[in-house]
Amino acid sequence: MNTVGTHPSSPALTGILGATDSLARTIASTIEDLAPDLRELSHGIHGIAEVGFEERLSAAFVADFLRYRGFKVQAGRYGLRTSLRAEVGSGSPRIAVLAEYDALPGVGHGCGHNVICAAAVGAFIGLASQIEHLGGSVVLMGTPAEENGNGKELMARAGAFDDVDAVVMLHPFTGEYEVASFASLAVRDVDVTFHGVAAHASSAPQLGRNALDAVVAAYQGIAALRQHISATDRLHCLIVEGGSAVNVVPHLASAVVEIRSLDPDGLVELSEKVQNILEGAALMTGTRLETTWDPFPAYLPVRSNQALAARYHRHISERGRSITLETELVGGGWSTDLGNLSLRIPSIHPTISISREATPMHTVEFGQHAISPSGDQAVVDGAIGLALTMADYLADERLREQAQLDFEAAGGAVNVAQLLTPPSGK
Repeated sequence: MNTVGTHPSSPALTGILGATDSLARTIASTIEDLAPDLRELSHGIHGIAEVGFEERLSAAFVADFLRYRGFKVQAGRYGLRTSLRAEVGSGSPRIAVLAEYDALPGVGHGCGHNVICAAAVGAFIGLASQIEHLGGSVVLMGTPAEENGNGKELMARAGAFDDVDAVVMLHPFTGEYEVASFASLAVRDVDVTFHGVAAHASSAPQLGRNALDAVVAAYQGIAALRQHISATDRLHCLIVEGGSAVNVVPHLASAVVEIRSLDPDGLVELSEKVQNILEGAALMTGTRLETTWDPFPAYLPVRSNQALAARYHRHISERGRSITLETELVGGGWSTDLGNLSLRIPSIHPTISISREATPMHTVEFGQHAISPSGDQAVVDGAIGLALTMADYLADERLREQAQLDFEAAGGAVNVAQLLTPPSGK
């Protein structure tokens, strides 16, 4: 793991008391009593395994789970038919816990979103049981298509989080210890098509313009760029189409390029460099370049709120878990659409271990850990950690003030739309 910053206990947090011990015990007990039902929810979502924007049965399962327990659920809001919103309490402060339930094509829940979903639902129900003693409101937000869809950004654009003061969620991981203050990489894609001129490759090659040569030149240029980028940046390229007959000069060829960076400015700078390479490849080969930047909205890096992370760290440590307060780029760096929200409002995205054995995400093996006994325990522990963090936020004005101060000190609200403008090109 790469340490990208430290998060020592802040003296400013010493005056924060949070919710009372009695209230915290009651919330934790409520969630523990719910453990068999949360296990059923987690395993049920795991078995359904629907991909992003198609999570109809999964979203319905969550909605029915909540309605059976007396909660009102609004489904299909914000222009996404598999989104959910349930809310308890009245007015501000308002804190949201986020549920994901999309799976991966061919892999199922190899990213463990069933754990995210069940932990979020458990945290919501646990906190809702005591909301009258805390004031404010708690929201459960079901957010579709975290995998290759950026549902949270789409929901944010539709106003889903305009009335929300802070956001919490967690993500399963494997290994010996966990991270309270999580960092991630920004990521965006560009679909690339080169338009050439077809010709007989033997009798009249001089009449052709080879689109495959353009794609290969672009691929080589991106490969050459890799040695001159930051150690935390990433470039991926896949050639999708390169012609259909060996004796015909390919008139059309296409690729997908994916760009990752640790900070938004780095993403913008690297995107410009990739655009220059693509334009150079077109110029070299006499082809015409067509690019579609951000076929789905770009993912921005997570900015973890220090005050909220410290409270989560305290509560999850009391569950006997080994967790660090350092800001960590976990597993070499991956991306999540929670980053887009974290640049708008105070947010946390801690990791929780579902296996002491380190297993790569996006694999069938990781998905099996997500429904193992340790995965089920992570649901309960994570739900309690999130619920008690939210309870502290609602109960203690000083924590809310510190969370906002930390947010402003880290840069405050960012104009996300401006960051996501495609490169200008030449």
